[in-house]
Amino acid sequence: MILDKYKTIIFDCDGVVLDSNRVKTDAFYKTVLPYGEESAKVFVDYHQSNGGVSRYEKFKYFLEEIVSQELEGYRYDDLLGIYASEVLAGMLKCQVAPGLKELREKTAHTNWLIASGGDQKELNKIFTNRELLDLFDGGVFGSPDTKEFIFERELASHNIRTPALFLGDSKYDYLSAQTVEGIDFIFLSDWTEVCDWEKWAKENKISCIPRIGCILN
Repeated sequence: MILDKYKTIIFDCDGVVLDSNRVKTDAFYKTVLPYGEESAKVFVDYHQSNGGVSRYEKFKYFLEEIVSQELEGYRYDDLLGIYASEVLAGMLKCQVAPGLKELREKTAHTNWLIASGGDQKELNKIFTNRELLDLFDGGVFGSPDTKEFIFERELASHNIRTPALFLGDSKYDYLSAQTVEGIDFIFLSDWTEVCDWEKWAKENKISCIPRIGCILN
């Protein structure tokens, strides 16, 4: 794979840099379980069908569309707090993508960014703790800003320089990359929770690799 042409490489976090998709799915389930097992299962299905969308939007959807009445102690802000605690514990322990640091060495000429649906403050804390922050010289960005907004803002400030490459593992990642010119997209399949990714990728003629380390081959 020719990487020399890219001036910026943008990474999603969950399922790309960290093997954290299952961490977040489990956290969503546990957080809303007081509303009942059936509601929790419906919410997990919604979450997995909308990978890359922020927790802020997902919990709003849960309270507005899945359940009819809020429970004391499990309202919007409560759910965000419970979920954040669950996620932080899991993301401090989950696997980092093999080959990440080797790729950084081979692409020293490029600017690296994170554009994630995860909470931006939380991501910076996790990346600092796991000694990954210095790899991403262009910054670690996340919600409440959307990926589309992050792309537009960082392009306008010339922090994202084109041609750029975005590595993601969700349909939303692909659609986000399509909103701006000059950003190519590659789908990473090993840790994705997109159940029909092979059919979807083929229909949309999307380049796919299993994991970050495969770019080095």
